[in-house]
Amino acid sequence: MFDIHKIRSDFPILGTKIYGKPLVYADNAASTQKPQRVIDSITDLYSNHYANIHRGVHYLSQKSTALYESARETVKIFINASKVEEIVFVRGTTEGVNLVARSYLEPLLKPDDEILISEMEHHSNIIPWQLTAERTGAKLKIIPFLENGELDLSTLPDLLSPKVKLVAVTHMSNSLGTINDVGLIIERAHALGIPVLVDGAQSIAHMPIDVQELDCDFFVFSGHKIYGPTGIGALYAKEKHLLTMLPYQGGGDMILSVSFEKTEYNDIPYKFEAGTPNIEGTIGMATALNYVSDLGIESIDEYEQDLLAYATKQFSDIEGLKIIGTAPKKGSIISFILDGIHPHDVGTIMDMEGVAVRTGHHCTQPVMDHYNIPATTRVSLSFYNTVGEIDKITKAITKVKELMG
Repeated sequence: MFDIHKIRSDFPILGTKIYGKPLVYADNAASTQKPQRVIDSITDLYSNHYANIHRGVHYLSQKSTALYESARETVKIFINASKVEEIVFVRGTTEGVNLVARSYLEPLLKPDDEILISEMEHHSNIIPWQLTAERTGAKLKIIPFLENGELDLSTLPDLLSPKVKLVAVTHMSNSLGTINDVGLIIERAHALGIPVLVDGAQSIAHMPIDVQELDCDFFVFSGHKIYGPTGIGALYAKEKHLLTMLPYQGGGDMILSVSFEKTEYNDIPYKFEAGTPNIEGTIGMATALNYVSDLGIESIDEYEQDLLAYATKQFSDIEGLKIIGTAPKKGSIISFILDGIHPHDVGTIMDMEGVAVRTGHHCTQPVMDHYNIPATTRVSLSFYNTVGEIDKITKAITKVKELMG
């Protein structure tokens, strides 16, 4: 669907050699590599346009402010929000979840109220709700998943009730690859007047996102998961929620006026953006979103699904390899275990072959507990990966088996 050789040339790091061997980067679920266009946008800002944003009357401040605010419009378009005021810049998915937990949910909770999450959540979508529950006396309820890694949505009628004040669920599992039917979850929750937060950290780079079509109340993602810089992300929230939420942090830029008697807060979304922001990260993230849009997210999805199918077939033919997470609808992530070989040993030997994969619990320890395993080896693919690289990954796994007996 697109020129893979041209795409790979857009990413300077892909020409790197590891221990004298061409890099095969298959750790994209942890963080993606950056195209030259993103690198250039940050260099251009610092070289030609940099100044602190908002309130400055001089040219550089005005220029930086325009670039920064145009990035908000880019995010709005990319996820099809209805207004730029619904886009809050945060440090990443984790901060976005914490913001909603503290500013939206916590003031609403009473003892014995409930928060509903799933068994396959990243720790960033577990711990903030645990902390909120501890502070308020609320209870955390869990949607279980089946052995194939698919959420057991048949449990929703029993789990959803007027006691539930928020549902928070991952769109795509970072450790299993499962793509959850968040549309159905939102529909069922909204039927009872329950708002829903969708963790889009993984899904943002792999499929079209339309927050209006989903009708989610909150959607969070990180720039570094979609070929942008670290330390930047976005929280989408329906305007009606942002208007009632209290500020998350206090400081500059989130105020209209300050006196020792009273502070008046700024309009949304600035009410939630205290202090000097990550200007270069915001511009870099917007550049990354535009890069992905130029390639076409639908084409990316199709290409990655082909890679996933090929890799699944190749790995399934390796004796002693078991794939963890075989839901019928998956993103381009394959987690596996090898009989008798610890994942850390697998990852170390694969690294010597130039293959970068992730080993461990992937910040989803409840998932590991579900399968009664300590860790997995995770191969996570992007549109800049190739069939030839999957063959190299397969060969590296075979090398692990040879060396480890």
